[in-house]
Amino acid sequence: MKIQILIKPGSKRGPLVETCNDGSLLVFVRETAIENKANQALIEVLSKHFNKAKTKISITKGQKSRIKTVEIKD
Repeated sequence: MKIQILIKPGSKRGPLVETCNDGSLLVFVRETAIENKANQALIEVLSKHFNKAKTKISITKGQKSRIKTVEIKD
């Protein structure tokens, strides 16, 4: 399953996952986008949200962008 995500790094609201009208997700994380910390936090938050192992979640597009495509394997 592939999902488009808009991440908000450095947010005081995080960790939080919201579903948008178009089916994409809006994810708030407290970590900043320095040294890949926000991406690691994103995978951790999605792991808890979908109840999947972290190894089953990978960022396929947008490693350095706020708009990302994430693949979640079954």
